[in-house]
Amino acid sequence: MTIKKFYILCAALFCFMAVSAQQNISVSSPDGKLKFLLKITPETVSYEVNYKKQLLVENSLLGFSFDNGEFGSNLKTGKVRRKSIDETYELVVGKVSSARNHCNEMIVPLQEKEAPGRLINLVVRAFNDGVAFRYEFPEQEGWNSYVMYDEKTQFRLNGNPMALLMYLPGYINTHEGVYTHTEYDKIAKKRLIEMPVTLEFDNGIYMSITEAAVRDYAGMYLVKEKNGFAGKLSPRLGQEKIKVEINEFPHRTPWRVLSVADRVGGLLETNILTSLNEPCKIEDTSWIKPCRTTFTWWNGNVVPDSTFSPGNNFETNKYYIDFAARNGLDAHGIYGYAETPWYYDDNFNFGWAGPNADITRPIPCLNMPRIVEYAKSKGVGIHLWVHWRPLYDKLEEAFALYEKWGVKGLMVDFLDRDDQEMIRIQEEILQAAARHRLFIQFHGSSKPSGLTRTYPNEFTREGTLNYEVCKWDTLVNADHDISVPFTRLLAGPTDYHLGGFRALPRSEFKIQYVNPYVMSTRCHMMAMYVVLENHLTSLCDTPMAYEGQPGFEVLRTVPGTWDEMHVPLAEFNKYVTVARRNGTDWWVGTLNDGTARTLNLKLDFLGEGEYRAEIYTDAPDAERNPNHLSKEIRTVTRKDKIELPLAVDGGAVLRISKL
Repeated sequence: MTIKKFYILCAALFCFMAVSAQQNISVSSPDGKLKFLLKITPETVSYEVNYKKQLLVENSLLGFSFDNGEFGSNLKTGKVRRKSIDETYELVVGKVSSARNHCNEMIVPLQEKEAPGRLINLVVRAFNDGVAFRYEFPEQEGWNSYVMYDEKTQFRLNGNPMALLMYLPGYINTHEGVYTHTEYDKIAKKRLIEMPVTLEFDNGIYMSITEAAVRDYAGMYLVKEKNGFAGKLSPRLGQEKIKVEINEFPHRTPWRVLSVADRVGGLLETNILTSLNEPCKIEDTSWIKPCRTTFTWWNGNVVPDSTFSPGNNFETNKYYIDFAARNGLDAHGIYGYAETPWYYDDNFNFGWAGPNADITRPIPCLNMPRIVEYAKSKGVGIHLWVHWRPLYDKLEEAFALYEKWGVKGLMVDFLDRDDQEMIRIQEEILQAAARHRLFIQFHGSSKPSGLTRTYPNEFTREGTLNYEVCKWDTLVNADHDISVPFTRLLAGPTDYHLGGFRALPRSEFKIQYVNPYVMSTRCHMMAMYVVLENHLTSLCDTPMAYEGQPGFEVLRTVPGTWDEMHVPLAEFNKYVTVARRNGTDWWVGTLNDGTARTLNLKLDFLGEGEYRAEIYTDAPDAERNPNHLSKEIRTVTRKDKIELPLAVDGGAVLRISKL
């Protein structure tokens, strides 16, 4: 044997030994198009994701850093358990009323070969429209608690996809910002990135990265590092090292979710997040119904020029209760006035509650007992704003009082964190609220994670830059709006301060804190109610801005929960059309960015027979007069097409009723 042949033989033998030392375990989606491959070597545990044989995520490491050492190397696998899941479940509120949970699951036990011999199960589920994985900590001898410094989960992307994402300044924040649309290799490194992040790969494949079932754990963010995206957990308040602390097994992490589709509309249609959450924990859900409410903070508590002043008084609230009663709204929102909440707060500051703030003590000038009785006489509920800290101090006492008053629900504000403690607090609030038949709207909060299946009294969350900003800045316009369906909306219900009915063209927009303007067309503003999933329909403008105005009937009647949804038209970060069915009626909303265009909408999502279609489109002069719209009523069938002329910053709305 020549020396050359000897070296070739040695190299081949080395490669064979290296390959044989690697263990590959995979699971595929029911349709076989999506594959998750787990690769275990003596040094690492990693995974990759393929869709239609195209590599999307490559060689991404998994592991943990605990106070008693690293976990992720020198592991052995136990017996892999597999099963197929195919079930249908009902949602009390949601973008569909009945969803299918269809996937293939594998559970891979990963155990250290040497002491301390810790065991963690990796659970992977492969759906036709995504993959998800999480870690389970089973009961075991010698290890029944942990202090985690890091979850070392990577998302290394293959190629150079386009990315749509939001940078954040730090872990304590309002989860609000503008979106950046850029190539993957141009994403800033070492900056905190909010999830979901959405990616456009070659061949028209789209993927979104987020998480599901975030409970008793810290929220996750992404940071671009040398080897791609790395997951970063929100640390415990007041320090940086400890991320999660668990004192009892079994325990489970949230799901790491990669939604995948061959058209961007497929990302909006998936029910993967609710499928990954536990069934409803509320025994009696008959009281949980979507709500339409005023929210006077946005407009400045404006009242007519009359015999009373706007403020924390009975007359101001009576004016809005009467408006709600006239127009079939379910509730009137009470937050206070100026910087003074409706309850006693020695700090007189919405964002920073004083040490003696007491949410069970309404300020006397408000005359809360009289407001409650008057609202009840008009068939209108009460929707209260509260700061989370004084609420949490008196959770049970406050909720019992609010239930006695007949309050429908609360906006719980200024959470500004998603560390493990705050995640626990949010779930405690939801549990206590359910005991007293109250819905919850989280503001100044992190994104949702599908928990509306488990606690359907969580109606909506903020967690995105929205129209409140029009009171003090110019950041929120149609170009920002169109990013939301492809990012934040993918995580779940989205509260956006909807309903501004006074629009100005961008070139003429001016900032006003009271009676604020918006800079998108009337049809665009109406379409937001259909495009965004949101079980709390807020009408944030004044009665004078609404009554007698074209399109107000849409805001008064658009449902807050749905039976079915489709996305017939969408181009990534440019426009989107969402069709939603409630009963026999279809509602279709289209959002456009800052470029005028015309779309042709096929109505093939309709059933057989004839329908009555109310069609709202931008008026021909909407670019100059964005409050103008055109309305047409016609008979349609599923074979028809509707032409949608979309103005700059425009939109369209259809209400289609079965004849």
